[in-house]
Amino acid sequence: MQWDLPNPFIAKVTVGAKHVDGLSHANNAEYVRWCEATAWAHSAALGLDVTNYQQLDRGMAIRHGEYDYILAAREGEELLFGTWLTEVDGRLNMTRRFQVFRAADKALVLRAEWRMVCIELSTGKPKRMPAIFKEIYSPAVTAPEAEKNE
Repeated sequence: MQWDLPNPFIAKVTVGAKHVDGLSHANNAEYVRWCEATAWAHSAALGLDVTNYQQLDRGMAIRHGEYDYILAAREGEELLFGTWLTEVDGRLNMTRRFQVFRAADKALVLRAEWRMVCIELSTGKPKRMPAIFKEIYSPAVTAPEAEKNE
């Protein structure tokens, strides 16, 4: 597999019958759910889960998501979801990227990117990231090569 960035956090997903639509491939909405599950697993592995978000009354909400569906995945296929944090500005914003490969033939299935904003959960309004977000997420950032060379 040719990951776009080094050392992705990887989650495995097997496409089940419930994920397949009338076109006989995994429905596009399923990729959104799988990206979300992968992002939560990565965040939890770093040390922040939904319980922490609730206790802090803060969370990272997607304000913009882009999904490039490259190939279809079919029932029974195993997919490898790789994800990276590519920006944490320490104030409000964070960016996360995804890349998905079919395990059997290492074919690229999807690329995605989320731009997120920190919100106060109780009001839904943008609020500055708590210090713990910066402490945990900033060291996990993997900057894209083009940005590293600028």
